[in-house]
Amino acid sequence: MVILSVDFGRARTGIAICDPGEMLASPVTVINEKYVPNLVQKVASLAAEKKAELIVVGLPVNMDGSEGESAQNARRFAESLRETCGIPVDMLDERCTTMEAHVFLNATNTRGKKRKAVVDAVSAVIILENYLAKRKSSGA
Repeated sequence: MVILSVDFGRARTGIAICDPGEMLASPVTVINEKYVPNLVQKVASLAAEKKAELIVVGLPVNMDGSEGESAQNARRFAESLRETCGIPVDMLDERCTTMEAHVFLNATNTRGKKRKAVVDAVSAVIILENYLAKRKSSGA
């Protein structure tokens, strides 16, 4: 199944996708859009273009497991995306994915403007990898 993942952000939103065999998650792009209705349309267009059958949106849960304003915004975004795309939208706890992305970018010596441009796409890849691992472990 082709799955698109979204690392939803206030200014930048990272997008990643996996192959139909769900073996490899790859970065697609970072969308620079602050107006949520426009962002929903852009993500929906990408999902259609890539023939995604499912979209996974990262849920920014607090470290104690509670949900704050960012999580509520992500849930609203996911619901708008579900209504616009007409395909299933799932959510996945994304705690620590941005930190993992920074660790990866440190290891690859990605710095400065280039780092800022790709960190959200790398976070989307990590969200998707975690989602795929969850699917495999549950036998989905």
